[in-house]
Amino acid sequence: MLSPETIGSPAAPRPIDRASTLVASRPFSVGERTTYNVKFGIIHVGSGYMEVAGIDTVRGHYAWHTVFRTEGGTFFYHVDDVLESWFDTTTLSSLRFVQHIHEGGYVRDRTYEIYPERAAYVYNNKPEQPSVSDPLDDGSFLFFIRTLPLVVGETYSFDRYFNPKSNPVTIHVLRRERITVPAGTFNAIVVQPIIKTTGIFSKDGEAQVWFADDSTRVMLQMKSKLSFGSIDLYLRAYEPGRGPQASGSTPGPAAGTSPGDSGAAETQPASPPAGQPASPPASQPPQASPN
Repeated sequence: MLSPETIGSPAAPRPIDRASTLVASRPFSVGERTTYNVKFGIIHVGSGYMEVAGIDTVRGHYAWHTVFRTEGGTFFYHVDDVLESWFDTTTLSSLRFVQHIHEGGYVRDRTYEIYPERAAYVYNNKPEQPSVSDPLDDGSFLFFIRTLPLVVGETYSFDRYFNPKSNPVTIHVLRRERITVPAGTFNAIVVQPIIKTTGIFSKDGEAQVWFADDSTRVMLQMKSKLSFGSIDLYLRAYEPGRGPQASGSTPGPAAGTSPGDSGAAETQPASPPAGQPASPPASQPPQASPN
């Protein structure tokens, strides 16, 4: 069952620096894991998960390491997609992005080393290409959205996608509504993110994402069109991260099932920088709406 209790206890007082303050203000933390049912159209075909696997070091930068995996299929089509992102804990700028795509007979592995300091990236060890100074990738994009105010009716536009040809990144905040997913019934903010790529957030994909309308901003549901049909994700279980909640509020519990085993690889986080909490602040269970 999902627990309403805070995981861990507040860290002892320590000097405040800019890096630790920014990390503490994030609605996610190490250990957070969301598990989803995956459907192709109306058919339940598999599962997915999104997790904050750790804080690693990438070329001297402390970076959130996140994993987003969807797996499933039918007798005629199978999907196993993994997106791994490493992005700076202070600026949220992408530093490394890895894709393992397996969709039917299409298989592709891509690694992008991204260099915000000189606005450049390298794809699969090929010659360097121009980027932007505050880059985002497909995986870090969802975590970045969770840090925005998400005012209904507003459109946010950013020239932050690491491949400049795909800018601007656009986020339309469509509406508020209450939805029911396997984890429970929640108040949600509905967002339409658009990146000029061929992925789940392409304009043709018409993706919509439902985020919890509380301090956690957990992704409750996502719907998108892909080349083989529509793919929908519905929150089944939520595990908050370790440590005290960043925002200081305590959302209530969500009725749900026990977390599933999605086979995530174990990741060893790096030691945090001086002045940063040893265990990053936790996000808490999203607020379930009364029935």
